[in-house]
Amino acid sequence: MKQGYLDKLLTSMGIMEVEARATLLIFGVVLTTALTAFIASRIVLFLEKRASHSRNLWDDALLHALRKPVVLAIWLVGLYSAAEIAYRFSKAEIFKANDVVFRVGVIWLICWSVVRFIREAEKILVSPQKVKRPMDLTTVSALGKLTRAAVIITAVLVIMQSLGYSISGVLAFGGVGGIAVGFAAKDLLANFFGGLMVYMDRPFKVGEWIRSPDKNIEGTVEHIGWRLTRIRTFDQRPLFVPNSTFTSISVENPSRMSNRRIYETIGLRYDDVHCMGQVVSDVKSMLEDHPEIDTAQTLMVNFNTFNASSVDFFIYAFTKTTNWVRFHEIKQEVLLKTVEIIDSYGAQIAFPTRTLHMVESSSADKETPVQDKQQPQHAGEDTASPIRQRDREDQL
Repeated sequence: MKQGYLDKLLTSMGIMEVEARATLLIFGVVLTTALTAFIASRIVLFLEKRASHSRNLWDDALLHALRKPVVLAIWLVGLYSAAEIAYRFSKAEIFKANDVVFRVGVIWLICWSVVRFIREAEKILVSPQKVKRPMDLTTVSALGKLTRAAVIITAVLVIMQSLGYSISGVLAFGGVGGIAVGFAAKDLLANFFGGLMVYMDRPFKVGEWIRSPDKNIEGTVEHIGWRLTRIRTFDQRPLFVPNSTFTSISVENPSRMSNRRIYETIGLRYDDVHCMGQVVSDVKSMLEDHPEIDTAQTLMVNFNTFNASSVDFFIYAFTKTTNWVRFHEIKQEVLLKTVEIIDSYGAQIAFPTRTLHMVESSSADKETPVQDKQQPQHAGEDTASPIRQRDREDQL
């Protein structure tokens, strides 16, 4: 009715050409749409800023999720009206699809708004600044992906129904073709279910350091997808691991350790074995008094073994910190204090040595080689030294 009224108004103003009236009407609709979209965007932005000062966090997420879809919805209505005017004047076949395009656009905008709201909800649930008990990032990411997938699949089915396709037929086709798809994409499905198991069992999450004794995998988890998990190795290289791999290998998660272990073996010279007891006792007392050593865990300092070149004792203790850099600083302090304790008793740390003891020969053995030199040598007579003769007798 409004379009007809505007058309009559233009005709009464002396604009008789159909093309001119159509152009003016379309231009007016597009201009009105642009102004309305601009005003709506400013209004939503103003409300969003006002909502940011309130304690309710979900109104912020809702307004932020709706800001762009609202502007596009206004443009969709405006362009639909402009297309209807063009069809009224031109009767072109292409404009017969206006209703279908409008329905698909409305469904898509609703789906987009819901997906944007889900993303904003994920940010709220994992933020310690916004909630008192933030949820685990990996869990929230998995739930968000499942919810978004459900919304998108539902939107696609609704769009297909609006286009005249039977949803029941599509579902039946999916049931029959699922077997063929399963065989063709078994690796893809294996990775999908592997990722699902990671999300459910949560052996690791984003930001944690993991490694596998079965595979050459070690680094920090950056992203857990449905098919691949991206790991940043310690040399800053990205490592992409198919999720199905985690269903068949063992995975260590050092990020969840409660302590780090100091386990060192120190050897003293055999000449210092008499002060081994005092050294061991003082080192143990030093560890018990160290503020960074967790005395609630196993703490051992004991004389361990008689080695080839040393007498050894070992240090076995746990630090309170799990930070890699701080752990090595504490370990350095412990080792340096151990050296000071050893030096205080005049002892020394052993290094590989070998002592050769020479056995002196008797006077009779010393004269034998000289007599052998003065006498003529007969065939078959042995002129070897007494030591070698004794070695031969030992062998016999």
